[in-house]
Amino acid sequence: LGDKMMAGRFVGSTDPIMEMLSASITVDQRLSEVDIQGSMAYAKALEKAGILSKTELEKILSGLEKISEEWSKGVFGVIQTDEDIHTANERRLKELIGDVAGKLHTGRSRNDQVVTDLKLFMKNSLSIISTHLLQLIKTLVERAAIEIDVILPGYTHLQKAQPIRWSQFLLSHAVALTRDSERLGEIKKRINVLPLGSGALAGNPLEIDRELLRSELDFASISLNSMDAVSERDFVVEFLSAATLLMIHLSKMAEDLIIYSTSEFGFLTLSDAYSTGSSLMPQKKNPDSLELIRSKAGRVFGRLAAILMVLKGLPSTYNKDLQEDKEAVFDVVDTLNAVLQVATGVISTLQINKENMEKALSPEILSSDLALYLVHKGMPFRQAHIAAGKAVHLAETKGITINNLSLEDLKSIRFVALLFHFPAQAGKIPLFKLSFPSFSTQFLPDRPCD
Repeated sequence: LGDKMMAGRFVGSTDPIMEMLSASITVDQRLSEVDIQGSMAYAKALEKAGILSKTELEKILSGLEKISEEWSKGVFGVIQTDEDIHTANERRLKELIGDVAGKLHTGRSRNDQVVTDLKLFMKNSLSIISTHLLQLIKTLVERAAIEIDVILPGYTHLQKAQPIRWSQFLLSHAVALTRDSERLGEIKKRINVLPLGSGALAGNPLEIDRELLRSELDFASISLNSMDAVSERDFVVEFLSAATLLMIHLSKMAEDLIIYSTSEFGFLTLSDAYSTGSSLMPQKKNPDSLELIRSKAGRVFGRLAAILMVLKGLPSTYNKDLQEDKEAVFDVVDTLNAVLQVATGVISTLQINKENMEKALSPEILSSDLALYLVHKGMPFRQAHIAAGKAVHLAETKGITINNLSLEDLKSIRFVALLFHFPAQAGKIPLFKLSFPSFSTQFLPDRPCD
């Protein structure tokens, strides 16, 4: 226990299995850079408070810069006694500058240190994720503008429902993802509260200038209560919750595209760059990219459920249980960055089959238009709905499409006088396009976005 932080309190060695269970360096070394940023800021605050001399501050800052360089070059040597990123950096700092390194932790606890590190990491990560997300939204909008004249059946319950524009389909996903982007922005604002200076739980007794810390680390404000600051992981739950919603939306988009890419639909073909083959069947072109996006959603859901279970029932202030937060955050950050870039690649490179989309249009999906036509002729909507439904049923019974019903067929249906006026050739593509002006559709661009 000689070189360990808490060696003065304990006698004898820690059980090796306990050390393995407690150690987090293999996970939290990803915080190396932000941990050094926090230490540099804290060293400046210690110098201002009179705890460090200017010479000591310069030695500490120089040593921390050297450690940062070692991490960036991949030459930092983690040793067995490095329990976590904080102890690893402090141990290396002592090796570089001697005992003055021990002054850096004055008044600071790993409790306020780690939550500060995690917030710094998440602020940076959210900016990167948001950039990838906005690129996906931009790709969807630009493609929608270019292919605005392509029409296909819209589906409810996976049954043909009404004709829609391909652009409306793309933009339905863009709108959902825009909400996700807004949520991430709101979370970043709530993360932007500095906990450093809270100590273990009771605050810092050294008159540390927290406004200096806030400015150095680019936080918007400082925490109001030290007990809450060291234990709150609301920002982790909020991030994982927002990530869960984002993955729900990406999974839905992936599922739609998987269905549309099947030979049974044939609406689109994925680029070879985002497809794989079969080890047995040479003809196969599998949408692995989309299937992986869909499956990764479950992974993110699991991370949220796990952290909620960790937090449930914890007493106030810091508990070792909170060590689980970082692995969840790191995994979800990596997952989002990967799937967003793949999704953008899929959308930008897929090829649509306009002919197959139009072939899938059938007169029956204009039944809503038929009912609305009758409404415009003065018929109550419920009666118009019944009349249109009877026409569809009769056509199905006779094994023909609704536009091929004869005059005698129409006479057998109530309200036939008004049905007479429904335009002929209902199955022709131009008439499907005439359906759109009847519906108010927002967020439908008529030109590519800038």
